[in-house]
Amino acid sequence: MSDASAPKKALGFLPEEAVPGTLLVLAALAAMLVVNSPLAGLYHAILDTQVTIGPTDGGIEMKFSYWIKNGLMAIFFFFVGLELKRELLEGQLSNPAAAILPIVSAAGGMAVPALIFLFFAAPAGFGNGWAIPAATDIAFALGVLSLLGNRVPPALKAFLLAVAVVDDLGAIVIVAFSYTETLHLNYLVQAGIVLAVLIAMNRFKVRAIGLYVLIGVVLWVFMHQSGVSGTIAGVLVAACVPMRDRHDKSPLHEAEHDFRPWVLFGIMPVFAFANAGVDLAGAEKYLTHPVTLGAALGLVLGKPIGIALSGFAAAKLMRAKLPGTFPQMVGVACVAGIGFTMSLFIGALAFKDPSLATPTRLGVYTGSVISAILGLLILFRFLPSAGKVAHTEDEDETAPFIKAEPIFEARDRAD
Repeated sequence: MSDASAPKKALGFLPEEAVPGTLLVLAALAAMLVVNSPLAGLYHAILDTQVTIGPTDGGIEMKFSYWIKNGLMAIFFFFVGLELKRELLEGQLSNPAAAILPIVSAAGGMAVPALIFLFFAAPAGFGNGWAIPAATDIAFALGVLSLLGNRVPPALKAFLLAVAVVDDLGAIVIVAFSYTETLHLNYLVQAGIVLAVLIAMNRFKVRAIGLYVLIGVVLWVFMHQSGVSGTIAGVLVAACVPMRDRHDKSPLHEAEHDFRPWVLFGIMPVFAFANAGVDLAGAEKYLTHPVTLGAALGLVLGKPIGIALSGFAAAKLMRAKLPGTFPQMVGVACVAGIGFTMSLFIGALAFKDPSLATPTRLGVYTGSVISAILGLLILFRFLPSAGKVAHTEDEDETAPFIKAEPIFEARDRAD
């Protein structure tokens, strides 16, 4: 492989695709260090500070930590929504026949972890967190997979991306319907009117991303006031961004490119830093807590069992070809057990009691780390040796989500 075509490395050794996941780990470690240091009081004081945005009498007031969870994460969900739409229109999910396998696999990968969580947590009264191990952190999972370089066949990467996208679609539905406590119909109607404007903009192929974002802020306000998580507004706005405009250019691709660094290198690490701190003093008593066990085992056992067995059964019934050998499928399914950002986000919505933050985070940490290690070990053992897999940038469907596309890199250099 020539130098021109060699994969880019950060700091000379880290695959470019692994940088976002590495930043998440560093942010989580930083939070752990701060929470277990003399700065813990300042850390919690800042996160608990009440912040009001808007008019003095009519603005929205929330803790700073809630602004991160409900405000910044709406931008994250906007980015995820763009990726979901792209995958549905251009990726593996655009072909109904090819989409069945990852959809069935993802369904199994959500159901089995949820059942495992309920088995441990529901008898103790913590069943509301059943969705914690159901989602996959796309950026983190793809980053872990990138550590194996070109040994990973593009079909396996595309399968993981499709499963993760369906997982996140499931998470979006869960957030919208399962964790909505009260509904205010007047605000919901106003949100519907704003959404109708966005749909009209899509029909007229308006390409101004700034205008979508501006109207999206209004939609977020009405969604938040209605009682539905404002993060859903991000997904709805993304669904309205046109794939193609009148000049056959792609506003959606451009929005992905423009928001990618802000989301992967800004919003996700900030969310991890604000939500990943665990006070280790007395943390050992939470190691056998029902929430810890449910979240950890749901990710470590539920994901590979659900995804691999569901995918294998679907392939047999449809007489379809698997994207890899069964051991490779198990390895990728283990990697899909990296819940991290999404699991922490759902955990924060599911449990309002601060005393449940520690077992939730311990379970998500433990499950995600073990899943990553197991996945890497299995794939390292069963993937073909380096150089034996045909691998080109054009074939890698995961590339647009995790790193900039050459056409937009060239545009940025020209600017």
